[in-house]
Amino acid sequence: MDHLQQEQSPRAMETICSFCGTGCGLTVKVEDDKISKVVGTKANASSHGETCVKGSMGWRYLYSDKRIKHPWIRKNGELVPGTWEEALAVIADKFNGLKEKHGPDSLGCFSSSRSSNELNYLAAKFMRTVIGTNNIDSCNRT
Repeated sequence: MDHLQQEQSPRAMETICSFCGTGCGLTVKVEDDKISKVVGTKANASSHGETCVKGSMGWRYLYSDKRIKHPWIRKNGELVPGTWEEALAVIADKFNGLKEKHGPDSLGCFSSSRSSNELNYLAAKFMRTVIGTNNIDSCNRT
């Protein structure tokens, strides 16, 4: 089998679902560098091969034509495409303005179940150390 055939052959990778805190095992099947199917991993002690609809079907958004591919910034009352640098500057200015005017507890963060545990940890760390609030939540729970 040559290199090209190996790259195009289906492969499967095992992982842990990040939609909640249960820790269900998932087997992700990949064909042509895209997810083709997700099923439960039978050897996983938490889920024994079972998975909820989020675990088995929650990946399809990755390939949606409706995904935002760049930041949008409101200028003169209209949303226009912007750069990441512009978008982050707007966010920082707005956060700082709210924090100065109303205090750090005027801000909060609702993190995403589609993020990894590590990214959710960083969101909590950011809110607690940079913003100065414990107002953070997520739907990452069972």
